[in-house]
Amino acid sequence: MKRPFYIEIPYGDPAILFAPHAHKPFAQLLDSTLFDIEQGRYSFIAIDPFETFTDNQNSFAKLKEKLASYSFERHPNLPPFQGGVVGYFGYELLHQIERIPSQAKDDLSVPDICLGFYDVIAAFDHHLKQAWIFSLFNEDRAYWLKSQLLENCLPLPTFKPCSLDWKSDFQKDEYIAAVQSVIDYIHAGDIFQANLTQRFKGERPDDIDPFAFYLNLRKINPALFSAYLNFGDFCIASSSPERFLKLDGTHVETRPIKGTRARHPDATQDQAHATELANSEKDRAENTMIVDLLRNDLSRVCKPHSVHVPELCTVHSFASVHHLVSTITGELEDTYDGIDLLCAAFPGGSITGAPKVRAMEIISELERCPRGVYCGAIGYIGFDGSMDTNIVIRTVLFKNKTVCLQVGGGIVADSSPHDEYEETLTKAKALFDAFARQS
Repeated sequence: MKRPFYIEIPYGDPAILFAPHAHKPFAQLLDSTLFDIEQGRYSFIAIDPFETFTDNQNSFAKLKEKLASYSFERHPNLPPFQGGVVGYFGYELLHQIERIPSQAKDDLSVPDICLGFYDVIAAFDHHLKQAWIFSLFNEDRAYWLKSQLLENCLPLPTFKPCSLDWKSDFQKDEYIAAVQSVIDYIHAGDIFQANLTQRFKGERPDDIDPFAFYLNLRKINPALFSAYLNFGDFCIASSSPERFLKLDGTHVETRPIKGTRARHPDATQDQAHATELANSEKDRAENTMIVDLLRNDLSRVCKPHSVHVPELCTVHSFASVHHLVSTITGELEDTYDGIDLLCAAFPGGSITGAPKVRAMEIISELERCPRGVYCGAIGYIGFDGSMDTNIVIRTVLFKNKTVCLQVGGGIVADSSPHDEYEETLTKAKALFDAFARQS
């Protein structure tokens, strides 16, 4: 089986090399800005796709058919993505998987799925401090991308802090009432948990550069699965801490987050917040429910008895919050691929609830608008079959004159509606701060 041609290039900050291309349609940066050897080791630049895929119907089957046309073997001991598709899978793809009532059309309507097919990729290993360019079809394309990245350097755009008048699609008392409705459904026996969100929108200042904002965000809130995606008439800036699905060979991994506490500038108080989260029965129950859900999802496509939970309810600390994180692994059946895995687990259980289908029905009933890109997945699928995706949280959408972000949290039987509302504001704070102050 054919392997990509590759050349090594000088290692550096991928955002600096990407900056001159950030304005181009389908220029995409998958950007690990919080180093972790297991999750935040690699970053990737993808520009100039040879094909694009934007769709709203029967998307998974169409994508599966397209991917079947390509077959490459990956170079071992080099970054895991060496050519393939990059982009997002929007939350509304759930309607192609389950019969869930749709909400009214969104005024910020974006495609359910938007991907670029890339024959040439720049990859950065932040552990080894090395970088490469991979080219699938033509060696000249590798040297072309090298010249694009290394000979067109420009000063990074400067972000100008701005004050946006954020408007939620819920009033505070309305969101609290919606949380209470979820709790009522739980007491009635419909569900054990559901994730409820609210959307904040603001008018985009004329002089705001979405990529300059992203550069500010990645400093204020560095994350394992940061990303900047430009699709021409809209851009996405994401600083997600949460892995959704990783597929390496047949090995599957997902790392759901459930449970949040704000960071505190005082070290003693900050540790107290982390300890409180670690010992919270409510948060641990919330996390464990989603672990059980994801074990069930993975079991649909993984080999019998291969699904395990090597990490349960461990506190991980990020720039603005502490989270409870668990890890579930499995071995994919030989007859399935990454698209089958996505279909089995999409959308992620940590941003839906349990049981998943009923939770999604309740979400559709109580939330005010479709989620769009939010709570979907951003990442890559390699032409060798590998895949790595995040859960789209801590994410801002720029479209036309509007800036949009959403935040939410998991509701369980003993949730406090007021506390759940405050938790959404804690999660939103890093995004608000990225607009209001310069890092």
